[in-house]
Amino acid sequence: MKNIFKMLLVIILLCILINLYMLLITNNKIVKNDKIDDDMDCILVLGAGIRGKNPSPMLKDRLLTAVELYKAKVAPKILVSGDHENYNYDEVNVMKEYLKEQGIPSEDIFMDHAGLSTYDSIYRLKEIFKVNKVIIVTQKYHLYRALYIANSLGLKANGVSATKREYANQSKRDVREVAARIKDFFKCIIKPKAIYMGDVIPITGNGDITNDDKESE
Repeated sequence: MKNIFKMLLVIILLCILINLYMLLITNNKIVKNDKIDDDMDCILVLGAGIRGKNPSPMLKDRLLTAVELYKAKVAPKILVSGDHENYNYDEVNVMKEYLKEQGIPSEDIFMDHAGLSTYDSIYRLKEIFKVNKVIIVTQKYHLYRALYIANSLGLKANGVSATKREYANQSKRDVREVAARIKDFFKCIIKPKAIYMGDVIPITGNGDITNDDKESE
């Protein structure tokens, strides 16, 4: 019984240390809009759920933050990455349409239809879209993990927080994020490929190449 108790304590301590390490090592990479020194290849917006054909409040704030960065000429392209694995759930086209409504040119918006997880989005960012320097946009609680993954995969990355308000059920997200950090900590050691790969689509090109059949009709 004592051995089991000791093992549990070790596991709990390890989980705490991994989370603290991830927060500490990435905290200085979270910056304000006017503190981004280098020209970046693109702005990455991570998906956060949709409501019909509209972004969720959390996703809307990410998109608005990306618009601010784009208009400040932080980067010439925006990459929206989210879940479009099934025909009846399409985060990325909703994201692109919203950005277009805010005045962002269609050709400057790339869609990653296979961003099924934070890790996959960032892995594909590097390997499919050939991005080396990126500004990641998401809420602050999520930025630590996203930046850790990016740095582990060899990207030069900064993050800008899209936290503009209080969000419903945030305490549940915070708890899930603790577990997700542990999962991705070990994933970054192994560095598996994303679930879906595909042809290279350089971010320097025209974003409309990522439009799907539905949008091009």
